[in-house]
Amino acid sequence: LSPPGFLISKCCFPIFRAKPGKAKRVRTIFSSEQLARLEQEFSRQQYLVGHERGLLASSLHLTEEQVKVWFQNRRIKWRKQSLEQQQAKLAKMG
Repeated sequence: LSPPGFLISKCCFPIFRAKPGKAKRVRTIFSSEQLARLEQEFSRQQYLVGHERGLLASSLHLTEEQVKVWFQNRRIKWRKQSLEQQQAKLAKMG
């Protein structure tokens, strides 16, 4: 409903307009097998580059970009968990 004397059109609201040339990225849903393999590789090494990333991506039927972003996000999660563990140890000590 619009106030009297005003005509509201969907074109005037940014939430209804898509940016030209930019499609909304669809969130990747990883299978449990993919996640298990990604976690296994992460526990082996926290950084995958070049050829290794390409091999892992193709073996999991993912793009290199998806693997790269997963590793970036996982490193952030790992750092956060490590910091929380350190803070918990310090809290126990005093």
